[in-house]
Amino acid sequence: MSLMVKKSSTRMRSEDRRRQLLNVACDVFADRGFSATIMDDVAYAAGVTKPVLYQHFESKRALFIAVLEDCGERLISSILSATREGETLREQMTKGFRAYFNFVKHDDAGFRLLFGSSARNDTDFAEVTNRVLERFADSVTSLIIEDVPPEERKLLAHALIGMAESAARYTYLSGETSKVSDEQLNEWVSTLAWKGLRGITD
Repeated sequence: MSLMVKKSSTRMRSEDRRRQLLNVACDVFADRGFSATIMDDVAYAAGVTKPVLYQHFESKRALFIAVLEDCGERLISSILSATREGETLREQMTKGFRAYFNFVKHDDAGFRLLFGSSARNDTDFAEVTNRVLERFADSVTSLIIEDVPPEERKLLAHALIGMAESAARYTYLSGETSKVSDEQLNEWVSTLAWKGLRGITD
């Protein structure tokens, strides 16, 4: 039995509608998971009919992939934009971590989709998230001291990403009330990363 659709109050341009559908689908998929979500759920939450949804995305799988790509683009863009504001490698690293932690805190649905089980247990979805991780690693690699060999730099970049993900999950998504403030999280993790990298060349 299909759900009744909440009426959308305004008619949107195609690009604006697509943007709205991606935002709504991100929340719905994050709450229910890929398998438990049906297109009716997304259409209802967006206030559109299912045919309107299918005008933009040919299937649930296509919609989920588009959502993953969109989440990844938001994450990478925010990190790159932040690091460009730093004048030194240390400042760039600190600002990059802050952008990442802000993404986790304020776009937790996007984070849970990118780094959750639905994306990692399906070949097509994992391919998208792996591309995001590689772009993420490339942005981090550029912040690592140039004296380190290329392969080591790449491995260290992935290690830093794993550290940031674990710290963010503990602070924002563990279900416990963390006493770590946003500033403490960023300062402690970025300092650990910076001093650890400096120690490699000592």
